[in-house]
Amino acid sequence: MLTDKIRNKENGILLYGITPPKVKHTEEEIKEIAKKHIERISSLNVDGLVLYDIQDESDRTDEKRPFPFIKTINPCEYSKNYLQDLKTPRIVYRAVGNYTAKQFATWLESTKATQVHSVFVGAASHEQQTNITLKEAYGIKKEVNDNLCLGGIAIPERHMKKHDEHLRVFSKQNSSCEYFITQCVYDVHAAKTFLTDYAKYAKENNIEPVPIIFTLTPCGSSKTLDFMKWLGINIPNYLEEDLKESGDILHNSVKLSRDIFEDLFKYGKKRGIPVGCNIESVAIRKAEIDASVELLEEIRQIIKDNK
Repeated sequence: MLTDKIRNKENGILLYGITPPKVKHTEEEIKEIAKKHIERISSLNVDGLVLYDIQDESDRTDEKRPFPFIKTINPCEYSKNYLQDLKTPRIVYRAVGNYTAKQFATWLESTKATQVHSVFVGAASHEQQTNITLKEAYGIKKEVNDNLCLGGIAIPERHMKKHDEHLRVFSKQNSSCEYFITQCVYDVHAAKTFLTDYAKYAKENNIEPVPIIFTLTPCGSSKTLDFMKWLGINIPNYLEEDLKESGDILHNSVKLSRDIFEDLFKYGKKRGIPVGCNIESVAIRKAEIDASVELLEEIRQIIKDNK
């Protein structure tokens, strides 16, 4: 079970992440999308399925969004109402600011019966209007369902600017987070620097590290690269140029992501940190979906070869 792997702090937890369908779809279209999701994910043999709670994030930057924001179905509703035939454990993201304290408590009460896992997400920026804060969400969780297997977000790139991402992570551990899923990683230097400081602080303070699950995303075009940068993902200039000049961005991004994970998996293992992987499949193009499955199998082999 995913919960056991997380709580036993196992190495090599393998997740697959998707976005729920857009709200503009008809009921029949949503059912058809769900059917395809169930077929694909059932065959993947992963430890868990990540369902994202998509936010606009336009408040975070003055730069124009490369792709228009289209609201998606609430991930909990999609999981409960459309993916009920899927046996794979779920990790649902919750953008906590979208809910009142009462709504959030009601949902947490329902998680006692469903064995769902969750990652709480705070505001995308200080300008964003919210009903409850991340800190308040943690407090409600402790009151209503303290046994919920809760994860947090880690952003290695932020560590290069503020040098305190490891402290943020330990603070969230104190708020009952038992694992962390990162933002998509293309900057291996930032990720290794974060792991170094996380391991050092854990050792100095006699704290057991929890699983750090690195997210990888195959990228199929220059425009998608621009969107990833808009989201705050740091893609070093030399890698960006290599990908754009390669003639096959998708193939080369899969190879690059594979190499990044192998490096981080070995690096974390050496420092006593359980490292896992979340393969993100948020594109609708068949080639990019196929690439995510290809990458997943390559990551599975790396974990198997290096355990």
